[in-house]
Amino acid sequence: MGVTGLILAGGRGTRMGSVDKGLQAFRGKPMAAHVLERLSPQVDKLAINANQNHDIYRAFGPPVWPDRFEAFPGPLAGLHTGLLGCDTTYLATAPCDSPFLPMDLVARLKEALEGRGAHVAFAATGHGEARQAHPVFCLLKVEACLEPLVRYLEDGGRRMEAWMRSQDAIEVHFPDDAAFRNINTREELNQLETP
Repeated sequence: MGVTGLILAGGRGTRMGSVDKGLQAFRGKPMAAHVLERLSPQVDKLAINANQNHDIYRAFGPPVWPDRFEAFPGPLAGLHTGLLGCDTTYLATAPCDSPFLPMDLVARLKEALEGRGAHVAFAATGHGEARQAHPVFCLLKVEACLEPLVRYLEDGGRRMEAWMRSQDAIEVHFPDDAAFRNINTREELNQLETP
């Protein structure tokens, strides 16, 4: 019944000048190192999904899993890689550019998923028109999700939330919007540098 945590660091970082976002310095260490520190105590195993700078990411400790679905270098390709690579019942994911992720993320997603008997649980914040889904912060039942995701990708599907909603998914509300803030630009990186 274990959980593998996967840090999604396989993107192109185009909004930050096509750099590897996970390796950008933030408050004294790479952004991905912040995510690793917060996600690690919540899971049984950890891996990093990266498509460049493999040696640097390997130095963080966990194994590095590059995308296996080469036609799409995005978060769904990372999800696919994680589902193929993990040997636990569940896969939890978090992006490399979200250094404030909740320390109870996995526990709350797992409680909701098991309570409903769902296959996918993902985070959301806000209410009504201010509601914001955060599908890259998710927990998936590996055995139930791999085959449907492969079919979705092979059919040309590319939207993470759309795929999740096509599954037996549950949305889990978190009260703190700031915990899910992702840093996409140099400007945001500089603004948040000082606590």
